[in-house]
Formats: sequence, C-alpha cells, structure tokens
Amino acid sequence: MTDVKPVEELSQAEARRELDRLARQIAAANRAYHTEDAPEITDADYDALKRRNAAIEARFPGLKRADSPTEQVGAPLAEGFAKVRHDVRMLSLENAFGMSDVAGFDDRVRKYLGLSPQSPLLYTAEPKIDGLSLSLRYEGGLLVRAATRGDGETGENVTENARTIADIPKVLSGAPDLLEVRGEVYMAHADFAALNARQAAGGEKSFANPRNAAAGSLRQLDAAITAQRPLRFFAYAWGALSEPLADTQSGAIARLALLGFQTNPLMQVCDGPEALLDHYRRIEVQRATLGYDIDGVVYKVDDLALQRRLGFRSSTPRWAIAHKFPAELAWTRLEAIDIQVGRTGALSPVARLVPVTVGGVVVANATLHNEDYIAGRDSRGDPIRGGRDIRVGDWVQVYRAGDVIPKIADVDPSRRPQDAGPYAFPVTCPRCGSDAIREAGDSVRRCTGGLICPAQAVERLKHFVSRAAFDIEGLGAKQVEAFYEDGLIRTPADIFTLRDRFGSGLQQLRNREGWGEKSAENLFAAIDDRRRIPLNRLIFALGMRHVGEVSASLLASHYHSWAAFEAAMTAARVGEGPEWAELTAIDGVGDVLATSVVMTFQQKREREAIDALVAHLQVQEVAARAPVDSAVAGKTVVFTGTLERMTRAEAKARAEALGAKVAGSVSAKTDYLVAGPGAGSKAAKATELGVTVIGEDAWLALIGTA
Repeated sequence: MTDVKPVEELSQAEARRELDRLARQIAAANRAYHTEDAPEITDADYDALKRRNAAIEARFPGLKRADSPTEQVGAPLAEGFAKVRHDVRMLSLENAFGMSDVAGFDDRVRKYLGLSPQSPLLYTAEPKIDGLSLSLRYEGGLLVRAATRGDGETGENVTENARTIADIPKVLSGAPDLLEVRGEVYMAHADFAALNARQAAGGEKSFANPRNAAAGSLRQLDAAITAQRPLRFFAYAWGALSEPLADTQSGAIARLALLGFQTNPLMQVCDGPEALLDHYRRIEVQRATLGYDIDGVVYKVDDLALQRRLGFRSSTPRWAIAHKFPAELAWTRLEAIDIQVGRTGALSPVARLVPVTVGGVVVANATLHNEDYIAGRDSRGDPIRGGRDIRVGDWVQVYRAGDVIPKIADVDPSRRPQDAGPYAFPVTCPRCGSDAIREAGDSVRRCTGGLICPAQAVERLKHFVSRAAFDIEGLGAKQVEAFYEDGLIRTPADIFTLRDRFGSGLQQLRNREGWGEKSAENLFAAIDDRRRIPLNRLIFALGMRHVGEVSASLLASHYHSWAAFEAAMTAARVGEGPEWAELTAIDGVGDVLATSVVMTFQQKREREAIDALVAHLQVQEVAARAPVDSAVAGKTVVFTGTLERMTRAEAKARAEALGAKVAGSVSAKTDYLVAGPGAGSKAAKATELGVTVIGEDAWLALIGTA
C-alpha cells in the first residue's frame, strides 16, 4: 500500500489516484459479486471501498469520475439471460457505519424537508438481508416476470427460476392491476449447511456462504436446478404500481403481507434517530440467532408523500439509508513510522505494522493521520485517546470499519517497551531536505521545496497524465517515475518535446528496458493525440490545489476558452477587482479555490511551466450547457433569506433543472435575487447593482409552479 492517508489530508492528485484505484477495485468486486456470484472480498471490505470513495468525492467533488461507483448500481449482466429493463430503477442505498452517520441522515432529511429537530418524523427499521435483489411483476394478479437488479436499469429475466421459490406467490388476490414487488432472495443457515453437505457428497464444489449459494441458485440457466435449491424470499419494497399500496412504508409492507408475501417480522416504526439506534441494537443482539444472514439495518422515511418529496440522488434515495454492522478490530505491534511526501508537499505518517488479519484481510500498514494524532491530541490541542501518544514499539489497535485504509484506533501503554521514546515528527522534508512548515490552522506539515522536491514533482507529473487529465496511453505512473529519474521529463512541457529530444525517438527509447520499437512509436503517437485537449481537462491537469474535475468543468464552462480563462486569471487579484468578483460568483467556486487558481497564475515558475506547456497544445473550447426552454434558462439566480414554501436545496435543484445558473453571491451578472424573510447584505447589494429582486411567490410564478 503506497498511500494510507486519511481523506481529510489527501491532496487532489492523491485523491484522484485513490479514486482511480477504488473504481477498478469496486468494479471488479461488483463483477465478482453480482455477475459471477463469487465475491473476492468481504462485505465489510466492499463497504469500506465504497465509503472511502464517497468520502473522497465529498471532499473533492471536482474529482468525481464519469464512471464513479457512486453513480452505479450492481454490475453488467451475465450472458445467458434475456435482458429486462426496469420501469422504475432498482437503486442501492447509502451506508451508515455509526451513530453520527445515522444522526447525520436524520439531520439531512429534516433540513431538506424544512423540519425542525423537534418535529416528529417516523421511520421504518428492518434487517438488511444479505441475499440477491429480485423484482417480481404482477399483471392482473398473475406473476408475469421476475428480474434481477442487474445494473439498476436493466436486469436478467429469471422468471422461470423465481416460479420455483415457495415464498413467491404465483397468483395474487386483491392486488393492484400492475404491481412490482421487490425483495431479497436468500438461503437460511440450516438449508445452506444441508445444501453444502449434498454438494460434498456428490463430489461437487461447495458454496462459500449463503449469499453465494442463493445468487448462484437463482441464476441457473436450468430452472430445474433452481427448484432443487432451498431459496426463500422477503418482500420489502415495490416498483411500478397502477395504484398506491398505502400512504406509508409500514402500511405498504403490511399490505404486501396480506397479499401473501413473506415480510420481515423485525420491521418496526421508530420516531427519530434514538429509536432507530435502539432497534438497531436489538437486532444486532439477535443477529446470530436469526437463522439467516443480515449485514445491517435499513432505515426509511415512513411517510410515502415525504419520500416522494425527498426524491433521489443519481443512484440512491434521499429517504433511506443502510446502517451496517461494524467491521473487526485487531491488535498488533507498531514497528516503524515512515513519512510520505505528496504532490502538495504534505508530510503523511504511515505506520508499519507486524502483519495482522483485520476483517479477513492482512494489514501491514495503517495511517497515522498527522503529527497531532501521533502525539495524542486533536488540531485544537485537546487530548484524544486520553492523551496517550503513539510510539514505535507500541501495541496498537487497528480497524478498517468505514474506510478501506486501515487506521490506528488506540494504543496500549501497559505493553510499551521501556526504551520507547516519543516520536519526533520531522521538520525537514525526508526527500529534499527543505524546511517542512505547518501553517496556522493547517493540520498538515508541508515541504517548502516545491518543484525542487522530487516527491512533489513526480506526483504532479503523475497527476498530469492521469485518466481525468491528459490520459496518455503508455505513460503511466511507473513510466513517469522512470523518466523523471533519468532526467527525461521534469515538467509537463517536457512530455511534448520527448520525441524531438530523442531524435527519431525509436532507437533510444526501444533500448530502454521494457520498450521496443512498437511501444516507443505508440507512446509518441499517444502524446501527439493529446496535443488537442479540452479546456476542462487542461485546467484539471495543471494540478492546482483544490481544483478537481467538477470545479475544472465549472471554470471551463464559464470561461469557454483558454484565452479567456488565462486572461482573467492573469488580471485577477485575490479579494478585489472585477475579475475576482466574476470568478467567485461562479456557483461552486469559493474563496479558497479561487485563491489557489489566481496564485498559481501569479507565481513566476508556475506560470512559466504553464506557458511552456500550452505552447505545445491546441486547447479546445468548452461549449455552454445545452439550452433549456424555460423562463429562467440561462439566467443567473441567487437565493437569500428564508424560503417558506420549499427548502434551499429544493429551490436550487429546481432552478438548475430549468437551465438557470445558481450562484452563491450577487454580482452585476446576477439576473434575479430571490429574497425570503431575513434577506440582508445580498439584498442590499442587489439593489445597489440594479439586480431584479423578487420574493418566493413571484419566483414560483415565474418558473410555473405557483
């Protein structure tokens, strides 16, 4: 493991590489789990991967990939089954791993709905079955189709197999004319043990766990084999309906039970997060005696009208969350503390451990966050772990819950060697010897060497050629490191002069280990292909601190061309002037990001490197977003004060859907300021600039939803 930093200390380049790796790992895990029914990692590890990915995207929204795992559900379909397109997508659930996550979920729901913390808000809580999701379509009371979740939009037709499961009714009485019932196919522990015994007796391969057995049994091409497997089904949701089942989640589940479906008897209606956690603990205690596998508890807003109002994100509903059970902990000895240097110069401590198994995975490295964490204090100087510091030779507790990168949770001072002294965090860079300083308010100590520090230079080059940036085929991280060490590439511009500096290029490059004439020519061709680059990719590739993929796209969409962007950033001054005002008025661009971009263009060495690079490029303009036919399409809107008929999040989402640009501050380019009660300085500035100020009712009338 080369990078064990916590999310809050990752640089953008480091986060970008993490997301690349996580996307590959999660995609492989999805294929193994959903398509091949042979998972290669534990559920806890999979959850950790997904949560790590989500945490990085939350901190660096600009780095979010087009194929982000958070935008995907399930995996590609296996061959051998007909495809079924779901009328209503089968989505996944956001995960919670602790009390704070559950409280945060409740808080987000209330804020979105405009409810106070004291307002009653009912949820359902039920065990999360560890099986295979299945959708059952009934027309006129008859089962006409059964489909797996697949990728969420398209599943596999397993109708004949589903008909063999006793828990699935073939005919319904009193059901809506169209009813899609959704639930989980699973296998009980006793049935699983009996099946594996039969498999062994017949000389056939045993299944790894009940979930694998259930998934593999349901997805047999021969339904006769499925009929021999002891599969069961719990109903817990629905898709397409010709008429509502009930007004509440709990009422709808009760209706499904009356129609003949098996529903989980442990589902309970709870008022607020404390009641949810109480029920979670009760289910956790019963977990070992249930007779089937569960990996958490699912919470859903009970009122279906509120569910509809909350709606969905790209791949998860806002009104539900899965509270997963915790992963394992383990104790081991800390053998050494190493310091890694990232692209922005951040010094990150890494624990080298006596290998130990945690959650089914052997762990030899773990993050130590920063110097404060090692010393037993937080960034404010307050004690953590009771003020106990961490020293080489200590016995430490390692955990992996909620994060793919192992972490040190605690230390046992009673087992500390007598000669173990406090760890002295370095004040100079271990790579270049430059001073490593810690600025006020920053939890990270950073090398001041800049481009003279090989660690920073190499990491910046790796970022430059990464997939979301220039994505030069044949020039990956290993090649960048090798070329840098040999002095062939020191700046991005050097990449585009590589062929010229090699002469013909072929003879010199093919003599290098791992290179031949074909691979050398392919590399030069790939470099030439990237001389034309879209503006957003170029901005992202520059590796400016705080600028990710999304923010690079925001900047590109606003300025459209490199000439306009470069001129604006050259003229801008931090905190003042029209260029600064225009930059910070872009929705999603705050003072921190804007300062980083402006300062990059005003640093002599950085600017020289950028100018040298652009001289080799043809930067493609980025077109504005496709127009939307509405009264506010293309208009810039700012919301201020308290909105009474919708929450701020709803108002923003509605405006953007209608083609408007929602900004965070008022400028001369603002078209409308929508002001509710309590509007202050923004309203005054709008009046001063002659911006149209309207109330919430007028806004709703304007967009046609009054």
